[in-house]
Amino acid sequence: MSHEVSRPENQGVGVLAELRDAISTRAVLVMLGVLLLQLGFALSYMGAFHAPKAHQIPMVVVAPEPVEKELVARLNGLEGDPLHVSAVADVASAKARLLDRRADAALVVAAVGRTDVLLVASAGGPSAGDAATKVLQVVDTAQDRKIVVRDIRPPAAGDSRGLSSFYLVLSWTIGGYLAASALNMAAGSKRPTLRRVLVRLAAMVPYAFVSGIGGAIIVGPVLNCLPGAFWDLVGIGTLVVFASGVVGVALQSLAGTIGLGLTILIFTILGNPSSGGVYPASLLPPFWRAIGQALPPGAGTTVVRNTVYFDGNATTGALWILGAWAFAGLAVAILSAALHGRRRPARAETAETTA
Repeated sequence: MSHEVSRPENQGVGVLAELRDAISTRAVLVMLGVLLLQLGFALSYMGAFHAPKAHQIPMVVVAPEPVEKELVARLNGLEGDPLHVSAVADVASAKARLLDRRADAALVVAAVGRTDVLLVASAGGPSAGDAATKVLQVVDTAQDRKIVVRDIRPPAAGDSRGLSSFYLVLSWTIGGYLAASALNMAAGSKRPTLRRVLVRLAAMVPYAFVSGIGGAIIVGPVLNCLPGAFWDLVGIGTLVVFASGVVGVALQSLAGTIGLGLTILIFTILGNPSSGGVYPASLLPPFWRAIGQALPPGAGTTVVRNTVYFDGNATTGALWILGAWAFAGLAVAILSAALHGRRRPARAETAETTA
């Protein structure tokens, strides 16, 4: 009786065949895309945050007339340009600059004595005020003076580091583009028709509104992080989620699975570290400083923070940015689906003619 013995080389060929069957070229490309996003995430966040350095922090000075010009020139001439200083007439004007978000710190120089006061509004994020304090402490120590810091607009008790605005907008933007991705996966990731795209865009409206209400409830009545502006936050949240969602629909309509990666790149990898939520623009490296307020996470964080703590000052530009992203997403999604719908009958007609 003879028994067949499998050959090792045949077994090896079988394993390779199984691997090729299990891991398609498409799967390899998707994994490569995920790897690039992972490395981009690490590079962007650590690149933005690993070495914060003060650069032209906006600050005003109230000083006796004999020393005002010399002091402003000296502070603006510090090595590395950590401060961008201008003079104002009095303390009331300095406080107004802080509260309307045109300055992050205000130095009030004592006319008598050697103790000056630095006014900050840490509800706008404590990092810039802290950085300005450190710079001025070095300067004043060299001049044999002291600084007392006074916070004229601290964050709410439940928002101790002033980061709740950033995390709220982060949750809204991620929720928006994940909802768009869920709609795409529910359709089997097929390239959508115009009708399907319109349905997806319409579905984003109630989803965005419910998301806005949910976020406002969490940071308001539930956690008391950002109290006192419930319906304002609902409206802002609706706009942020809608903008994120329609951009997700647009990019996935345009590029399929790659579109989801592009959405993550825009909103999470580039948008979050540059948003000013953790460190303001004046502490970020040049690239992140330049793009931050042009992307939805930065614009959204600015609108939420300034609405809750600063009576809506300096929010107009950020609202326009969010509106522009929402409009662009709508336009790209509709045009992409419409053009794809035109190409499909043309291809079918060509195939019939060839046959």
